Amino acid sequence: MIPGLGEIGDAEVVALLGGVGRDRAETAGDDFASVVWSCLVEPGDSVGGVLRAAFGQAGAFDVLRRDDSDVVRALVEAGFGTEGLDIAAAKARWAPRLNPVAIRSALRAASIAGARLLLPGDPAWPTSLDELGLHAPATLWIRGDASALSSRPSVALVGSRASSNYGEQVATELGTGLVLRGFGVVSGGAYGIDGVAHRAALASGGLTVAIMAGGVDRFYPAGHHDLLVRVAETGAVASEVPCGTVPSRWRFLQRNRVIAALTAATVVVEAGHRSGALNTAGHARSLGRPLGAVPGPVTSPSSAGCHRLLRDPEVVLIQGVDDIVGAASPDLVDTSSGGTGRRRSAAEHRVLDALSGRQARHEDRIERESGLTAAEVQATLAVLELAGQVEERERGWVRLVR
Repeated sequence: MIPGLGEIGDAEVVALLGGVGRDRAETAGDDFASVVWSCLVEPGDSVGGVLRAAFGQAGAFDVLRRDDSDVVRALVEAGFGTEGLDIAAAKARWAPRLNPVAIRSALRAASIAGARLLLPGDPAWPTSLDELGLHAPATLWIRGDASALSSRPSVALVGSRASSNYGEQVATELGTGLVLRGFGVVSGGAYGIDGVAHRAALASGGLTVAIMAGGVDRFYPAGHHDLLVRVAETGAVASEVPCGTVPSRWRFLQRNRVIAALTAATVVVEAGHRSGALNTAGHARSLGRPLGAVPGPVTSPSSAGCHRLLRDPEVVLIQGVDDIVGAASPDLVDTSSGGTGRRRSAAEHRVLDALSGRQARHEDRIERESGLTAAEVQATLAVLELAGQVEERERGWVRLVR
């Protein structure tokens, strides 16, 4: 039992954990504790992270009952460093939130909004988030399909809220191209480039995920409510903070680390000198993920941040979707030519663009959409099948993502 929370039963949490595909009998205590930690700490709180890593979700609360010096001693005995950890300050900032009324309110708001909880260890939990280490989320609150966060490789398309026509055109082309190559599109649901990226993915029949800085019970910004409803209907809207939490500058910056960790690569489409998208780029770089930036007119302040990124030789200059795919998943750019690095032919690109990763398509449709002859389509499909990038099924051909 977590001290101070005797009024809340595990059943209130279990009600939001349906359909996650694992037996809760042995994990009920940790499941409940994960949700409480989510309500207790601010995103990225390293003190909470080290306690959970050292003693487990529920065990960390048992340790917190001890004196501060005993907590430090227990951490040292568990092999964890304590330099810079202020246990007393952490307890003081968590105490006002260790409130059964507030936690029950968050759970009730989630239930009303149709949200679900996704916890570490669930089959749909994105294991890439574990690379955030002590700064990893304790829980994700989801509206939509939780498996959308891990069912396929995805790319983050981020950029300025005050986007230009140029930036929006590029974001549309990249979002559409990524969907056609079998990737999901992840962004932050904001005005500008984020919204355009989500819309492009939806319009192409693809999968898109929005990561919120506030609770998923109230979509932000309000002007994107309808858009985010559509994202949740076909993909997912997720947040690490509980329902009822208001977005703040700090939470936006911390939200960006989740976007970077979820994805195989991050692309900054358009960003001013001080754009928040550069923060996402910084997280991607710290995680060792591929980072790309789209160049813009040298006279445009809206691209100043992208140009600054491109001074780094490790940042990929993005001119089209091929550059993103090459950075995020090189095996989807090269054919199986024995490791020689031969790039796909134009015909292969056109056939792959005409295919779907979800619905099988007949050769006549591929011919129409690719603009190739029947003989060219058949020959190209044979090459791609040998490369393990397409598969023939009962109703036609599908594109595979490995």
